[in-house]
Amino acid sequence: MSSIEDPMLDRLHRPDLNSPPNDHRMRALEIRQFRSADLEAVYAISLATGHNGGDASHLCQDGKLIGHIYSAPYTALEARLALVIEDDEGVAGFVVGTSDTERWHNRLEAEWWPQLRREYDDPSTIPSAQWSADQRRAFAIHHPEQPPKEVVEAYPAHLHLNLSPRLQGRGAGVLLFSEWVARASRLGIKAMHVGVNRANGRAVWFWAKLGFEQLQLADDCPSRTIWMGRS
Repeated sequence: MSSIEDPMLDRLHRPDLNSPPNDHRMRALEIRQFRSADLEAVYAISLATGHNGGDASHLCQDGKLIGHIYSAPYTALEARLALVIEDDEGVAGFVVGTSDTERWHNRLEAEWWPQLRREYDDPSTIPSAQWSADQRRAFAIHHPEQPPKEVVEAYPAHLHLNLSPRLQGRGAGVLLFSEWVARASRLGIKAMHVGVNRANGRAVWFWAKLGFEQLQLADDCPSRTIWMGRS
C-alpha cells in the first residue's frame, strides 16, 4: 500500500491498521496505476458518486455520461496521472488529473469531444428547464465548462478523486491523494485546483482538509461550482 509522503496529510484520519483482520472494511488497500481493464469500474464509481457525491443511477438513463465527462478522458489522454485504489472486492476509487489545464481543454476539443458530440445530441434547442439529467450532461459535452482564467493561471494542474461508498470514511481518499501528489511532484506540478459542487458539502470539507483553499474570484458571481486551490 502506498504510504503518506506529505506530513500535513499524515496528520489526517487514516485507517485503523490495528483493527481485527477479519474486519473486511480494514483489509489492506492497494494503490496502483490505472489499467485498461479498470475502465468499467471507473465509469461505475463515477455514476455512484455523480449526484452531489451520492448515487446518480436513478437520475441517468445512460450510466456512462458522467464518466465520459469527468473521468474517462483522463484515463485515455493522461494515463500517467490516473491511479486506482482497490480492496479485496476490486477497484473502489480513482484519482485522475492533468498538469496543464489550458492544454488539457485544447486536447479534449481535438481528441475527446468530437466523437461524443456525434453520439449525443446537443439539447440547446430545448428549454433548459425541460432537460433530463442525461440532456444536462450532453449539454456539458457540447459546451464544456471552463475554469476561470485566474484559477488556471495560479493553479495550472487539476484533478478529480472519487471513492466507492464502501471506501468512504476510511481514510482511503487521503492515501489516494497523497500518492497522486507524490507522482505529480515528480512531474514538476506545484499548484493545483479542484472544482467542487457547492451542494456537496462533504467534498468541500474533504478538499479543505487536504489543504485546498476556497478561491475568491474577481468576478465572484454565484455559481454551483466552488473553485479551490492548493500550492
